[in-house]
Amino acid sequence: MHVTVNGNPYQLPEGATLAVLLVALEIAGQRVAFEVNGTIVPRSQRDVHPLREGDRVEVVTAIGGG
Repeated sequence: MHVTVNGNPYQLPEGATLAVLLVALEIAGQRVAFEVNGTIVPRSQRDVHPLREGDRVEVVTAIGGG
C-alpha cells in the first residue's frame, strides 16, 4: 500500500501499523510523534493503529536542547 510520510511517497505491506513504519524507517527506539491524516496518534496506539492506502503520516522527532 502507498502512504505519504513527511511529504514523500512510501510503500508498506497491507495491514501495516505505525509500529511497522517505525521499523521500516529505522527510527525504532527514537522519541518520535506520529500524526496520521491530521490527528496525533498516542504512543500507546502505535502497535494497533492500522495504516490505510493514501494515509498522510507526519513523523516528528524530539530534539533536546537547553
